[in-house]
Amino acid sequence: MISARASYAFASRALAARSALPAAGAAASSASAITSSRCMSTRPKKHLVTGEEGVHQTMKVSGSWKNKPLFRRQGDVRFKSGLEASKMLVAEAQRRDAHEAEYIDSVSSTMEVLSPLFDRNPRYAFVAKQLMEPERFVQFRVPWMDDAGVGRLSRGFRIQFSSSLGPYEGPLHFGRHVDAGLVKALGFDNVFSNGLTGYDVGSAVGGSDFNPFDKSESEVQRFCQSYMTEAAKYVGPDVDNPTMGMGVGENEMGYLFGQYNRIGGRSTSGGVPFMSKKDSDVPGHAVVYFAKEMLKDKNQSLMGKRCLILGSGKNARAVAEKLIEHGAVPLTFSDESGFVHEPSGIDEAKLRTISNIKTERGAMLGRYVMSSTTAKFNEPGDVFDIPCDLCFPCGPIKSVDAAAVTKLADNGCAGVIEGGHKNVTIEGRQALKARGVMYGPHIVTLTGANIGNAHGHDLSGDTLEEEVRRIYNDVKGAATEFNVRGDLFAGGTMVGFLRVANAMMAHGAV
Repeated sequence: MISARASYAFASRALAARSALPAAGAAASSASAITSSRCMSTRPKKHLVTGEEGVHQTMKVSGSWKNKPLFRRQGDVRFKSGLEASKMLVAEAQRRDAHEAEYIDSVSSTMEVLSPLFDRNPRYAFVAKQLMEPERFVQFRVPWMDDAGVGRLSRGFRIQFSSSLGPYEGPLHFGRHVDAGLVKALGFDNVFSNGLTGYDVGSAVGGSDFNPFDKSESEVQRFCQSYMTEAAKYVGPDVDNPTMGMGVGENEMGYLFGQYNRIGGRSTSGGVPFMSKKDSDVPGHAVVYFAKEMLKDKNQSLMGKRCLILGSGKNARAVAEKLIEHGAVPLTFSDESGFVHEPSGIDEAKLRTISNIKTERGAMLGRYVMSSTTAKFNEPGDVFDIPCDLCFPCGPIKSVDAAAVTKLADNGCAGVIEGGHKNVTIEGRQALKARGVMYGPHIVTLTGANIGNAHGHDLSGDTLEEEVRRIYNDVKGAATEFNVRGDLFAGGTMVGFLRVANAMMAHGAV
């Protein structure tokens, strides 16, 4: 029997193949490449825009799409160029969701990047309009009881943005900063992040405004059980696979899955694990492999590179572990209390000490200075004043703005590689580009979770590095083709959008 996931992937690709009119032999080859592990075929792929091999090929453009109105609210509204279409789409998002600033930022930066695609094929503008609206957005109350016996109430979310490529998949985020606008923005970004991997997965994001860092372990467990009691109605194998995110680590995933299993949910399908918390270091290791590929293009390596790490969660520590393995020198970790700075670098022993501290719920990094005679705490006054070669922000959203980029560049930083979600602001991205600093955007660098889920427990370090290299080369090639060489945000957005949009066009108006 073919699994439901494989059947879904087969149907999606078969429809896409018929719409592009490929040769019969190529269609048969594509169908046979689909497996329950969702791994990519090694055969050369057709061009995402033209459906032909090679870069500069004829465009299959229907002139009728440029004559159709993009909006029809107060008379027909048409566009004459891709840039005009992107501005119209942003204006529509502002009209409907002006109160969701994070979402507007995501739409604005994305549509600006996609405008060359709208020039090449106007139909993509109509697909983008459809893609701006999620397929389903669930908000629910999460009642739980604290250790004092007082009933508490939090707000839970799960947004299922797109299932064009396959079942939903995406992280859960817990924190006081999580609200509907942020979840919607992260879900929109995740469409392109999941799409560019080439795996048969859709996009979803969820979470709650519950802050796990100032709660006891028993309070976190009770909250997770209450959250999953409601969320279980919308997630499951072949439906929606939640993964770890901000404030959601191995313990939280364990509690969530335990409740899901308790109320009778299935734990696997087609050999693909559901809500697995094994190999939780994979996303952080993938971030470092992306940095390695970026440096390789400049004939450099990670050996000896001084690295600022912002954050101290599981992902940040996994980044530090892999950096040390490659001969780089992590200098800092940070949390809400401030940052610790080891001028001579953080080695494996010091990393173990920091990990032991941070695995205790609510523990702050300040405790580390008691175990180290060389560590500095909040010295200098700003972490961005520390000279470095690379910066890996793995902490709060919007932690790197234009002013921070200026300080980093002035102190010799050659690259900023995101290890967390939306760490760099829009102004920060513009400043990075203006100063010629390499930028690894989260939509590209955080694809490690997808790689891990696609390969299951059989994923090796070599396979992870190979998959990272494949994704990186796809993104770099798209950026080069559209005359934005080196812009991985633009390249990643285009690759992800094209894969999702082509599937949506094959499926029709759904």
